[in-house]
Order: sequence, then structure tokens, then C-alpha cells
Amino acid sequence: MSEAMDMVIGASGVKADAKAAKDAMVEAEQAREAGDRSAQLAALRRAGAASPNDPSVLFKLAYHLDLAGEEDEAIVLYERVCDHVPPPVNALLNLAVLLEDRGEYARAERCLRQILDTNPNHARARLFMKDVQASRSMVIEEENERDVLKRKALLDTPVTDFELSVRARTCLKKMNIRTLGDLIRINEAELMSYKNFGESSLEEIKRMLVQKNLKLGQGREDAHRAARRQILEKLKGSGREAALNKPVSELQLSVRARKALQLLNIQTIGDLCSHTEAELMGIKNFGATSLVEVREKLGEMGLSLRTLDEDEIQQQG
Repeated sequence: MSEAMDMVIGASGVKADAKAAKDAMVEAEQAREAGDRSAQLAALRRAGAASPNDPSVLFKLAYHLDLAGEEDEAIVLYERVCDHVPPPVNALLNLAVLLEDRGEYARAERCLRQILDTNPNHARARLFMKDVQASRSMVIEEENERDVLKRKALLDTPVTDFELSVRARTCLKKMNIRTLGDLIRINEAELMSYKNFGESSLEEIKRMLVQKNLKLGQGREDAHRAARRQILEKLKGSGREAALNKPVSELQLSVRARKALQLLNIQTIGDLCSHTEAELMGIKNFGATSLVEVREKLGEMGLSLRTLDEDEIQQQG
């Protein structure tokens, strides 16, 4: 950045020289008419240095810096112009465009909001705002998609890629647990119930999962959270959604059924609806009679247990 430009940016203590600024602006106009853009920009820099707080001078310098590809300097100057009260609308618009081009959507939106707060029908500001918000949404969607792909790649990692003991590897293989995704779909109790699978193997696997910010049972927890959201969305406006937050005790289930649900930490009716029949039937002492009982109680409230879609069936298959 030039010495003159340094004076503009740190201009608070610089005394304005109106005559020098005016002479430099005349030189800039003459250079423009002569088609000498380099000389025009040099003259505008001198004008900005001579009158560092004149918004009209700074605006013109910022505009031509942008045309010359000096976006960083242009943004600094537009921001100085916008510090004036009220900020010039054209300066806010140009600054918003530059910020959007750099992907700084939140800052661009703030500039446009300043215009629309005082003039809600400003056509260009409204149009630019739509563009900025659309770009911002697109970036968020792309980031979310990348996060999903990264997580899927992680969960597809074979457990054989990790340094596990022979006993732990053998047990996981016999349980048909091939990937991290398979592993986090089961809980500690299920692992410990397998023959020859002991505390040391459990701790070994838990340590390995912690390194990947994962834990046993997480797959089911994630599925249940997603299911609860889907159920709530589906029931919105039906008058039945309020029932989802009620304690499961209101169903007045038999002692056997209640104890079985406690093993799954099912606290509310919404928790219960997020589980499948197969998950309930996998609990010790939860048989066909208890399942019929749960179905009937939920049916009386217009609710039901969760059913798996095709993707989930494939994942669990």
C-alpha cells in the first residue's frame, strides 16, 4: 500500500488541505478524459491524502480502486465513507457487493440492512439482499453436505483399520460388526453380553471411539432424535403433538412393560414413539404381550411406534 494510502487510512490526525485536494481532483478528471487510468488513480490518491475525511473524495477513490482490482483498499475506504452519518447509500451498496464477492455474506447483509431499515422499498438494495441471502444459504447447504459426506466416510471406516486386540477383533467379526457405523449402533450391554467379550475389550473400543468423537449407542440415539423431530413435524397442527412430551407413565402400562422401557431410558411418549418394535422386542422380558399392550395404548392416542424406511433397513441389514 502506498504512503499516500497510509495517510488516508490513519487519517484522524491529518489536517485537510482543501486546495490540494481540489487540484488533485482536477488532475484526476483530466487524466480520465485523456484515458490515463494510472495517472487518474494516482491523482485520486493524492486527493484522498489531502482531504482524508471528505466522503465524496474517498468514495471516488474507492470506486476507482475497485475498478483497478485493489479490492482490499476499496473496502477500507468504503467503510470509512460509511462511518459518516447518515452513511451514503451508494457506498453501502458498493461495499455490500465487494463483501459478497469475497464471501463475507453476514457483513454484506448488514450493509444492505442499513439501507432497508430506512428505505424498505429500495429496489437495488432489495435485489442485492436476495442475492446475498441466496448465496449465504447455498454456502450453508454446501457446508452441511460436506459435513454429511465426511461423517458418512468416517462411519464407513472398517474397524479393522484400528489397532484392536485379537480378542476384540474376533468378537466384532463374529457379531458382524464391520464398520464404525455398525459399532455405534449397539450399546455397551449388547457388547458385554457376547461370549468372551470382557471389560478390557470394552474399554479398548470406547477409547478408540472417543478419538473419533463417537460413542457406543450413538447411532441409535441419533436415529431416535431424528425420529422425534420427524414425528413432531408430522403431528403439527393435529392436536396430538402435545402428547409427545407427556411422561410414559401416563400410558399406565403393566409393570413388566414399564421395567422394560426403563432399560431403554424411555422417559416420554415421544421417546417411545421414536423406537421400533424390533428395538422393544430386543429387551429382556419384553414379549409379544407387552408389545400388543404398547401398540394399543399408543393407538388410543392416535400414535404408533416408529417404522424403518428403506435406507434405514439397508443400513441395519
